Amino acid sequence: MADAEPTNILVVDDLPEKLLVYRSILEDLGQNLVTARGGDEALAQILRHDFAVILLDVNMPGMDGFEAAALIRKRRRSALTPIIFLTAFAEEARAVEGYAHGAVDYIQTPVVPEILRAKVRVFVDLYRMTRQVRRQAEERVALAEERSKRAAAEEANRRLGFLAEASRVLAGSLDPAATARALARLAVPTLADLAGLTLAGEPGRPWRSELAWVDPRDQSFHTLGLSADDGPADGLRAAVDRSLASGRPEQLADLDIPYPGPADATGPAPRLRSAAVVPLRVRERTLGALTLAYGVSGRRHSPADLATAEDLAARAAVALDNARLYHEVQQADRQKNEFLSMLAHELRNPLAPIRNAVEVMRLKGPADATAKWVREVIDRQVRHMTRLVDDLLDVSRITQGKIRVRPEPVDVAAVVAQAVEATGSVIDAHGHRLAVALPPEPLWVTGDPARLTQVLTNLLNNAAKYTEDGGDIAVAVRREGGDAVLAVRDTGVGIPPGMLSAVFDLFTQIDRSLDRSQGGLGVGLTLVKRLIELHGGTVHARSDGPGRGSEFVVRLPAAAPPAAAPEAGGHPTPPGDAARRRDLVVDDNADAAGSLTRLLRMSGFDVRQVHNGAAALEFVPDFRPGVALVDIGMPGMDGYEVARRLRVGPGGDLTLVALTGYGTDDDRRRCREAGFDHHLTKPVEFDALRQILTAAGPRHA
Repeated sequence: MADAEPTNILVVDDLPEKLLVYRSILEDLGQNLVTARGGDEALAQILRHDFAVILLDVNMPGMDGFEAAALIRKRRRSALTPIIFLTAFAEEARAVEGYAHGAVDYIQTPVVPEILRAKVRVFVDLYRMTRQVRRQAEERVALAEERSKRAAAEEANRRLGFLAEASRVLAGSLDPAATARALARLAVPTLADLAGLTLAGEPGRPWRSELAWVDPRDQSFHTLGLSADDGPADGLRAAVDRSLASGRPEQLADLDIPYPGPADATGPAPRLRSAAVVPLRVRERTLGALTLAYGVSGRRHSPADLATAEDLAARAAVALDNARLYHEVQQADRQKNEFLSMLAHELRNPLAPIRNAVEVMRLKGPADATAKWVREVIDRQVRHMTRLVDDLLDVSRITQGKIRVRPEPVDVAAVVAQAVEATGSVIDAHGHRLAVALPPEPLWVTGDPARLTQVLTNLLNNAAKYTEDGGDIAVAVRREGGDAVLAVRDTGVGIPPGMLSAVFDLFTQIDRSLDRSQGGLGVGLTLVKRLIELHGGTVHARSDGPGRGSEFVVRLPAAAPPAAAPEAGGHPTPPGDAARRRDLVVDDNADAAGSLTRLLRMSGFDVRQVHNGAAALEFVPDFRPGVALVDIGMPGMDGYEVARRLRVGPGGDLTLVALTGYGTDDDRRRCREAGFDHHLTKPVEFDALRQILTAAGPRHA
């Protein structure tokens, strides 16, 4: 008859709110939950009660968890009570220290309720089993009682140590196949002469089995991986299939199945005589089945063996589920990044001819006021959309750790000047008044000038977006102690107190109502925070509330002035020899190729265009261009292949420039490997392209 009397569980933590959380998680077990606020209280409770398991916080004031565990182990009454440490840290050295003090397991906080309940339930069941054995022994004779208690305690300690080791091994990998192999090896010989783990693929169908066994003839240890077509042999295969389909354990007796592997001609092949199959279930799903078989040893599965096997299967199910979830998240993350990269490419491609057309309109010279207004509107919106695409991709790269800053001495005043220039059209369009206050002496920081300009540009765009037309925006730069402080203040809509920290969260906007739609994706401030943190700085928001404006304050470590301040770059030199050189545009998008060709011709360059890679390879030998501007994403032969063929053919000495909607670091690397000299992301800034063309010398016949 099952032991229905509630058992005692001791939870030790110095924080009342955490004790309340553990009580709410464990109350469904129907056991007596005893709490203690520290090591001294825990020792007092142990003097009064027996406990099935002790949950012990590591980091407590006064007596920490390791000291408390050592004292608990010294007391005879609690020497074998399983201790599970609760900790927010997973350092291996600390884990070793915990096991040395008698821990059977670690659980990281914040805890996963299902995992905590499952682990505590195992120790409660083992405790009940031990208590039941002890009580049965007490009904017989005192000597048998003493022997049974000693044997039960030793067995429980051995099994608890086995389960603790199992938890450590299972947590060591996120590869399902490696986890399966580790589990099979772990179970032999503690739980079986032969152990196997079968992972389920499609419902009810095993797709992979990992076996481990000890050959009784020479005690050699063996492992074997079996495919879905091999699977466990004979009656074991059928039992595994049933367990996978039903989610219930199976027990088999009177088996006569040969051990796996080739038969030994020098002696009779050993046979398996009994087996148990335990399903691995988690979140209402059966992920696989654990097979435990006995052979010539003559052992049989005891209730304790089965209880341990079920606990081991539960732990393995959680480990496998975590591995699968991890790989699903990784796959989803890869798909998201691929989608964002493709989205950027598809958005940038149409933006390129629009930007080129705007430049052509500008080069055409004066026009009536309406035409000028149209040109400026198109230019502003193209720049706005380009910035949105770049911000979205930058956030994705930062979350993956793929953005690297290139630090150098930076004068904060230069960053302010570039950001003000970049946002001038937006601020002017809203009629805002912009005030800039700089310190009397140059203020230097160490950082990536492009990224710091991006930070301030985003802050100014944010201020312009959330300030009513005709409002005030102020940029102030100052030194405070060892920090360079850059503040952007506005008289806009303000920030509610509860949103001050959330404004830096991804996709967060202050007001999403239709009548207050300000555009944007809600990534600009997230990008600001991540970039500033990469520079070792901080950023925080201030506001007196809705309608009272806001201020964003950036702090960066100030740096000493460089030995020689970097000189400002001059304007690009006139084309000179470039005017006598012929260049080639290769792009399958007729609008992109045509608009860029027209723009370059109006700027004094001799340019031709073709619309696919094969045409470019045919055109180059006779035309002999000095520079080839090549689109990457062309059908048939892409730009990488065009570059590789040109480098080994008649275009080996020309300057190759990649024009592409793909702008990741990996894309730039692939361009370099293909032979490109430059990589420009669409829509191309014409001044940057003109500098490259001007710097390229003429190609001689």
